[in-house]
Amino acid sequence: MKNTRHLFASALITSMLSTSALADKLDDIVDNGELRCAVTLDNGQAGFRDADNQPAGFDVDYCNDLATAMGVKAVIVETPFPDRIPAIISGRADVAVASTSPTLERAKSIGFTKPYFAYNYVVLTRDDTGIKSYQDLKGHVVSTPQGNYGNDFISADIKKWNDPAGSLKSYQSMNDNILSVSQGHSAATVVVNTVAQDAVKSGKFKGLKIAAAAPWDVDYVSLAVEREEYGFINYLNMFIDQQNRTGRYKQLWDKWIGGDVLDPSHSTAMH
Repeated sequence: MKNTRHLFASALITSMLSTSALADKLDDIVDNGELRCAVTLDNGQAGFRDADNQPAGFDVDYCNDLATAMGVKAVIVETPFPDRIPAIISGRADVAVASTSPTLERAKSIGFTKPYFAYNYVVLTRDDTGIKSYQDLKGHVVSTPQGNYGNDFISADIKKWNDPAGSLKSYQSMNDNILSVSQGHSAATVVVNTVAQDAVKSGKFKGLKIAAAAPWDVDYVSLAVEREEYGFINYLNMFIDQQNRTGRYKQLWDKWIGGDVLDPSHSTAMH
């Protein structure tokens, strides 16, 4: 009889622990009443500070939409490119809405959703460099922000070109990276189309132009969360589907980006 009671008690405790383990980040966010989104605010129209120094842009609106769907308050956690993954691992943010490319290497540390946004990469340079194509970067100093998706590609090409005059400079922020090009510390950078368009239009950087597209595939970026949060990832994937089905993704694209819409789930343009 004692053994029976002991087994029953053990089973009850195991059941309680298993039920407790089912609680995940999604439950925590709803219980806390706020969603902390890591957003990069020097990322062109995807994320920036407006004239009133308030966070604005595609990623900010996307975070706000997600918080509304969850019935909680959105909190924007300003996060530079190199700090996106550390912000999730450390628990400083619940989700990164920060143009994070899902790579196999990064997936060892954090979890990714399906793509929620898509970018093209372009060569941003000055009028006086003579650079008209990606191949023209050979023999020049090229700059890039730390944590940028294309760093490995550029590094590999500079090594392949084997030109002693060519090198790669790395900067902590996107703003410093573009300032480097504008001031002549580097000849060019390769950045996403939204950042390049914003830099040229802003008037803050003199003599900049978009020279050409980079010969890279479309960069599909995902929301990022803690690696083990499968329930939260499932919810976020459903939210992304809803944004696409309802036309909200296109609304945000037209508001912040403009032009043909890059579909995050298909490498085609939507009109």
